[in-house]
Amino acid sequence: MTATASLPVSRAAAGALSYVPMSEADLEWVTANEAELHPYPWTRGNFADSLGAGYSAWIQSDGGHPCGYAVVLSVLDEAHLLNISVARGAQGRGLGGALLDFLCARARASGATQFFLEVRPSNQPALALYRRTGFEPIGRRKGYYPAPGGREDAIVMRLPL
Repeated sequence: MTATASLPVSRAAAGALSYVPMSEADLEWVTANEAELHPYPWTRGNFADSLGAGYSAWIQSDGGHPCGYAVVLSVLDEAHLLNISVARGAQGRGLGGALLDFLCARARASGATQFFLEVRPSNQPALALYRRTGFEPIGRRKGYYPAPGGREDAIVMRLPL
């Protein structure tokens, strides 16, 4: 991990938080957490391809220990959250909200005027976080996510920046 980004974070849990660009060296930790957290995880190749394509990918650390990660695609004046996760042992402390606040601040600073994401309707904790941050549902993608016994829709959400 390299230079720490200096954008402020507004969450109370953010006292010792830092953010560094994700690198190939982080992929073992990221993919191990991804596999633990999600029934249909991104692969190492998905993360490596995102880095190779120049997407904005970040590692969040708390007191020097990695605790979260995210990948954002930026196109013109739009940002699209592709992946955001907080390690299981670090959940419930406001770190997801701090990471999302950081990503929104980065997107705004880079000229984005809107932030988009998709979320499973069954992922109530994520939906609550996104709503608290100001994201609003704007649509639905039918059968977007793999799910046990078939597919699950995605709720598309948008946050004006």
